[in-house]
Formats: sequence, structure tokens, C-alpha cells
Amino acid sequence: MQVLLTGGAGFLGAWICRRLSQRGDRIRIFDRAENRNIIAAIAGAPAAAACEWVIGDITDAEAVATAASGCDAIIHLAGVLTWACQENPARGAAINLIGTLNVFEAALRHGIGKVIYTSSAGVYGPQSGALPVPVSHYGAFKLACEGSARAYFADHGLSSIGFRPYVVYGPGRESGLSAGPTLACRAAAHGETYDFPYEGAAGLVYVDDVAAAYESALRHDAPGAHVFNMIGEQATPENVIALLRELAPDCDIRPGGAPMPSAPEIAEGPLREVLPDVPFTPLREGIARTFSFYRDGTL
Repeated sequence: MQVLLTGGAGFLGAWICRRLSQRGDRIRIFDRAENRNIIAAIAGAPAAAACEWVIGDITDAEAVATAASGCDAIIHLAGVLTWACQENPARGAAINLIGTLNVFEAALRHGIGKVIYTSSAGVYGPQSGALPVPVSHYGAFKLACEGSARAYFADHGLSSIGFRPYVVYGPGRESGLSAGPTLACRAAAHGETYDFPYEGAAGLVYVDDVAAAYESALRHDAPGAHVFNMIGEQATPENVIALLRELAPDCDIRPGGAPMPSAPEIAEGPLREVLPDVPFTPLREGIARTFSFYRDGTL
């Protein structure tokens, strides 16, 4: 299978490349610059070298369409995070919303029957984990993408699967508010002090589980415009710190920070009914794997 992976140079893209390359898929990465370092660290140097690379901007509809030519499916990861949307909402909308529309339009142009894209648990505001009422520009743009995906299926029969991961953690996740658990693991492994950037409970989902969900979505025929929550295991920074102290008793990791902008309790929903082979990594195991990566360089 030939797969276009937008935003593939990042953390999640590297883990998806790891899984797809192991299955023998051909990967074409569309990103603003060519940087294979994270992919090499996570998927290995041969997998990184095998990726075809197309440099372009997700806001450029023609560039996206050109990159999608000859592909069987699109996995759309390109986007900017909460703080960037807050600082410049118009730019955030151009990248996160218009960029997503460009991906769907490219799929239509080339007869690609499936788009797999990244939404976010940020579509839920802090007051409700059942009704999506975002309080950030980032969450609002992601919710709009979900609505557009439904419109593409209603208007054109173009199927899609969107994922709403909560806090994704694991080797390589080193930017954004929700990078706290991963950066805490890195600090503990290196003997450094670290203060969590957020407080309160959140669903922590191990990165390879998320990558496996994208891989599963490629393999399963699920007509429609689906959106699935990916929650993992609910935990507080204090829970993560307790697990790290079992691995590094003298680590200096401290709780604190601002409240998460999403509700603490969000149900997973029907994810495993449609994609039954998506794995679940317990928090204890995921934290241990992440700690080992930063201490020993092993996955």
C-alpha cells in the first residue's frame, strides 16, 4: 500500500512509520522540511531512509494534491498545537482546518477512498466529557474538521476515520502541554529536575497504541465518517511521579502547572467495536518503556 503521511516528520508520524514499514507499506511523507531524525530514532535508519519525502505546506491545496497522487490512503497528522492556535487563530485555522479540507479535496481528486486524520480530545471542554464544547481555538478547529469529514461522506461518499487521542506519551514526545509525562520520564532517566506543566487527571495513552489504531484503520473497511476517542488510562501527574519513583527512587519530578483544558473523564466509546485489534498498554508498562528509552535508548 502507498500511504501519504502528512506531518510525518513528527513524533506520532515516526511511530506510524515504524508500524507501516514493518508491514512493507510504501510511505510518502509530506512536511515543511525534510528531517528524518525522529523517524530514524523510532523506526530505525533503514525505515527512515526508505521514506519518500515531499516538501510542502499543508495550506497549499495544490501541493497537497500533488503529494497525494498515486496513493491508496492518506493519514493526516499535520497541524499546530493549542498554544500556536491561541497566539494566532487565523494561522491555526489555516493549518488545522483548511489544511484538513485540502487533504479531503486531494483524496477526492485522486479517487482515494479513505482519509485517516487526527482530531483531539480537545474538542471536549473542561466541563463535559460527553458533549463536545471546546473552549480553545485548537479544539474548535478540530471539531470543525470532524463536521467537515461527515459532510464529505454525505456529499461524496468519502469515508474517514478520525482519532481523538487525549494525552499521548512515549519515546519522542517532547513538545506541547501534554508532553509532561514523557518529559518527566526523560528527566527521571537523566537525573534532572522537572515540573509538570499541567495538573489534574487526564487520559494517558501510549504512543504505539495510537500508531496501531492508525494502522488498523488502514486495514479495516469501515464506510462512513467515524470519530473515536482514545483515552488510555486516566492518571494524574502524581500517579506518573509515583511510577517513576519506583524506577528512579531519587528522581526530582514535581507536580504543578495549569489545569488541562479538557474534561478529566472522557469515555473511550466504540473504538474497539470497529477496530478490535487496537492494543492497550497499561500506564505502568508505558511509563517503564518510556523511561528505558531515555535511559538506555531501547524501545
